[in-house]
Amino acid sequence: MWDLYRKNTRRSWLLIAGFVVIVLAVGWGFGYLFNWGPAGLAIAAAVATFMTWLSYRNGDKIVLAISHAHEVTHDQEPRLHNIVEGLAIAAGIPKPRVYAIEDPAPNAFATGRDPKHASIAVTRGLLEKMNRVELEGVIAHELAHVKNRDTLVMAIAATLLGIVVLVSDWTLRAMFWGGGRRRGGRDGGGDGGAAIFFLIGLAFAILMPIVAAILQATISRSRESLADVSGVQFTRYPPGLVSALQKLLDDQTVVHSASRATAALWIESPLQRGPGFMGFLNRLFDTHPPLEERIRVLKEL
Repeated sequence: MWDLYRKNTRRSWLLIAGFVVIVLAVGWGFGYLFNWGPAGLAIAAAVATFMTWLSYRNGDKIVLAISHAHEVTHDQEPRLHNIVEGLAIAAGIPKPRVYAIEDPAPNAFATGRDPKHASIAVTRGLLEKMNRVELEGVIAHELAHVKNRDTLVMAIAATLLGIVVLVSDWTLRAMFWGGGRRRGGRDGGGDGGAAIFFLIGLAFAILMPIVAAILQATISRSRESLADVSGVQFTRYPPGLVSALQKLLDDQTVVHSASRATAALWIESPLQRGPGFMGFLNRLFDTHPPLEERIRVLKEL
């Protein structure tokens, strides 16, 4: 178990380093294409540093707000609070703040930069459709994310992905509006050289967000598998989480307040994954391993 934890932690931070390299590469490319020199690289580094700090300090509040989560007291949800408190003791971490989301789709997520600043949010659908043992399995999974600091890693990954997408969008807009090295070959490259630079920049701006999204999905998938295994250590009862995941597999209701930016935080992808183009895109960049695979691994424990 600890070997798996160290392996996933090392892999996640290596992938985060890959994210940083992509952000800096996009900044360098932006500066190169538009004759900014090293300023593009410096701006990208400054933006990445500021946005990562902002995500570290306030990422949980932002996620809870856009998910329409509201904090619930022990009097309002006594069963949920009792489960969270008991499993937090088993995990050896402070009890997180507890939130509810008024949505019929069964799902849940954890957020917060560390165990002392963690929060757990569950949908109304999860509370209504899961029995106590299944709910314990789901909460244990989310507490495992808190204990393993997955919430911090995924918040940083989501922030860096947003920076890559934003800078790439700026690059595409600036290229098509005119500017930089593609203007009539004023840098000595002629029309042919300008066209080559334009095509390279276009490919760069399109492909980098895709590569970044794949990195985010890779980080999340490895962390989900580890959280499943860690969670059953807290409950000592794998069938509870197995039954919960089976119910999630049978119920493909989409969470209305979810977005692709927050999809990696939920216990199961909250996005549409059925037929159609959007379903295809969501499956292509899925941040979770298939539920069938997760159930199979848990049954083998």
